[in-house]
Amino acid sequence: MTELREPRTGPRAEVRAALRAAVRGEVDFGPTARALTTMDASNYRRVPLGVVAPADADDVAAALSVCREHGVPVVARGGGTSIAGQATGTGVVLDFTRHMNRVLSLDPAGRRAVVQPGLVLDRLQEAAAPHGLRFGPDPSTHGRCTLGGMIGNNSCGSHSVAWGTTADNVAELSVIDGGGRALRLGRNWAGAPEGLRPLVETALGPLRTGFPSLPRRISGYALDALLPENGADVARSFCGSEGTLGLLTEAVVQLVEAPRAKALAVLGYADEGAAAEAAPGLLPHGPLTVEGMAADLVRGAAGLPRGGAWLFAETGGGTPAEARARADALVRAADAVDALVVTDPAAQRALWRVREDAGGTATRMRDGAEAWPGWEDCAVPPARLGPYLRDFRALLAAHGLRGTPYGHFGDGCIHVRIDFDLVTDAGVARFRRFSEELADLVVSHGGSLSGEHGDGQARAELLPRMYGPELTGLFERVKGVWDPDDLLNPGMLVRPAPLDANLRFAVLPREPVDVAFGYPRDGGDFAAAVRRCVGVAKCRTRTAPDGGVMCPSFRATGEEEHSTRGRARLLHEMLAGGVVTDGWRSEEVRDALDLCLSCRGCRSDCPVGVDMATYKAEFLHHHYAGRRRPAAHYAMGWLPLWLRTAARLRLARPLNALASVRPLARRAKRLGGVAAERELPELARRTFRTWFTRRSGAAGAAGGQDRAALLLWPDTFTDHFSPSVGRAAVRVLEAAGQRPGLPPDGVCCGLTYVSTGQLDRARAVLRRTLDLMEPHLGRPVVVLEPSCAAALRADLPELLHDDPRARRLADAVVTFAEALEKHAPDWEPPRLDRPAVGQTHCHQHAVLGDAAERRLRARAGLTGDLAGGCCGLAGNFGFERGHYEVSVACAQEQLLPAVRSAPEGAVVLADGFSCRTQLEQLGDRRGRHLAEVLAEALPEPSPAPSSAPSSGPSPDL
Repeated sequence: MTELREPRTGPRAEVRAALRAAVRGEVDFGPTARALTTMDASNYRRVPLGVVAPADADDVAAALSVCREHGVPVVARGGGTSIAGQATGTGVVLDFTRHMNRVLSLDPAGRRAVVQPGLVLDRLQEAAAPHGLRFGPDPSTHGRCTLGGMIGNNSCGSHSVAWGTTADNVAELSVIDGGGRALRLGRNWAGAPEGLRPLVETALGPLRTGFPSLPRRISGYALDALLPENGADVARSFCGSEGTLGLLTEAVVQLVEAPRAKALAVLGYADEGAAAEAAPGLLPHGPLTVEGMAADLVRGAAGLPRGGAWLFAETGGGTPAEARARADALVRAADAVDALVVTDPAAQRALWRVREDAGGTATRMRDGAEAWPGWEDCAVPPARLGPYLRDFRALLAAHGLRGTPYGHFGDGCIHVRIDFDLVTDAGVARFRRFSEELADLVVSHGGSLSGEHGDGQARAELLPRMYGPELTGLFERVKGVWDPDDLLNPGMLVRPAPLDANLRFAVLPREPVDVAFGYPRDGGDFAAAVRRCVGVAKCRTRTAPDGGVMCPSFRATGEEEHSTRGRARLLHEMLAGGVVTDGWRSEEVRDALDLCLSCRGCRSDCPVGVDMATYKAEFLHHHYAGRRRPAAHYAMGWLPLWLRTAARLRLARPLNALASVRPLARRAKRLGGVAAERELPELARRTFRTWFTRRSGAAGAAGGQDRAALLLWPDTFTDHFSPSVGRAAVRVLEAAGQRPGLPPDGVCCGLTYVSTGQLDRARAVLRRTLDLMEPHLGRPVVVLEPSCAAALRADLPELLHDDPRARRLADAVVTFAEALEKHAPDWEPPRLDRPAVGQTHCHQHAVLGDAAERRLRARAGLTGDLAGGCCGLAGNFGFERGHYEVSVACAQEQLLPAVRSAPEGAVVLADGFSCRTQLEQLGDRRGRHLAEVLAEALPEPSPAPSSAPSSGPSPDL
């Protein structure tokens, strides 16, 4: 499809053809590739001609040669997490992450590594760790940022107080300058392009006096590194040049010894000002980090000590006791309101995630208002941080703006997202005025406009306020030496584009788009929901975060378009209409969303709460409006209707028999859009509702739901595929002193209609459900299938946002464990005292939470944590034709390894029908719902009265 949408004639076609003839890597000028690279993590958007993924340094040189011949700009791109706009461009984008992404060599004795620019930092850390080494700088995006991007921006991270910036850890660089010359940069003018040394030697005075002295001075070109007293270090001076001087093809980086043990001291202060004043006093104690953040950036319980702001100070040592002693000494020296010292590695990671996620959580104020970068990382001398923050707060107030600072307090570097209005002309004008005044404020405190992320388009225009005309003029002349044709990332650092041009919001529709969901967190505006994605790319990691889910399809394919960020970018361009031109009919967006599992992981794991499952359902609803849908949408989207019909006509036996005949099963799967590799699950011969009704007796069933304290929801999967789960839940609830009833016949959560984007049908089903449930609203509703519970909790009120009954029913939904905890708090479950393995259902993780399940397992003596990730079946996803390989890859990531390595006698838990099915079909293991495990351990019930022979447990309990 990409081929058909690429240009066939004109200048773009000529450039594309020349590149394809010159390079061995991929050349893609199609709308998907272009849409995915229009933005980084900044406020800016620039549309490229196309994207090239070079195979090696020769490809880089060849691509640059073609672009120079055609006068086309070139932009180097790594993880695309730059926050100032420097990873976007209007020419050809070079994507180094696809091929040039390896550790070429590692010398433990010399503590050096040779790396390619597209290498993700965490991969280098993994390679160095067995030798007790690490790369010192570590931005919070360490799981997706690349070494090339770090060198381009001179990135720092939380450990810069110990190990400095990226420039401090670079030995040699191999680059190709704008003229196509291959250079090997080092010290003593090694590799310097012709003309650089004499130019610098004419400006020694300004270079010695014009650069502020502070640890986080990143702005402008680091020309002071070329001074003779600084070793004329050309490699160091190249760091932070944002791809404007040359294209990096290889780097020799220095490694540091990693502490054998670490401790984390979290210090609580009254507010961020007090924390900022205290930070410099901790530095003499030799901490590895001194990070700060305020309470406004913490969502939910985080295990932090008392306070309105915190400093995270990490200490190291040769032993855990030594690291702990240093942390304790630091706490004693700190004048904190409260303090906490953590030595457990898992607990430390959990606290660090709170700090690392601040870059995302800061994009939403407490009241839901949007906040944006622009002044993301200015820096002042650490001793000036407290006074600077007071002045910064006053300036915010004077402009009627809000923002919550956080960041590297020990280095005086502050990150902040501010609630700029970047949509209206008046708001953009205020953005400019504030930026100009804040630049002057930073300079008055002896600071740098950028302390980590570079100037890019966000601050380059303001560099004369920091350096004056003489030095900024020198920057332009240096750029001319390296890149005489101004092809490399033009508009950055020198001759910059205005800071209020190319804003990514300008292309979005000003009026809300007509949509089906309510988007309550975004004021009903689909465009606002889509622009939640700011590009921090937490979804672009090779491994899921501890216990996390997002984004299984990216981890399976490694393709940007299959990440949450990539899909959000395509939706953004769909709304913009310039690159993706077909609107809701876009095949590019459809193809990218096709491998979205609707696992909902991004709803909780994304720092800004992007909800791609909802966006996908919305898109499919519009995409197929008035058109024929894929067969799977009818076969699996309408599954509740087909199964109720089969049960009413008593077709379970014959259908199971037909499914066992392979030729018939193959034909049925082909007609239904089901993957040929999948086995069709067997229908229960007696539904859960039938069992419950007969067990209770006709009279009891007629009035049982009115007398029951709580209602047990007979979801489609429990009712028709796994009635044993429902029977087990009844038995446990009754053992706990509860008398569950069933809702009226015909209720449905609408999950399958929502996941296939049949939202009109979903609304009709849910309104009928509300009509049936109206007499019972307010009564607890126990839902055993996590995906159905999540649909009722989240989709119902967002899809029927105009019906107040929807919220009442959503609020009444409880999981099995929550029901026991809330309504039978004194009941003690049977003791199993066995290890448990399996996987927390992705919808449970994302929407419902599993705290009650964890507590129930602990009370029952089920030890161990369940795996994170997604099983890969994900409802209809893993059954649909074309999804099998990705489905298997997702299962192989965490679920199957966890089960295969389970200790002997372990209980395999899987509360979701999809998880159980995936385990059975791929792992040949039977997973069980927690209700089944508990029911099996209960004492045998007393014999049922002879007048009710069908009462009592099922034989398979």
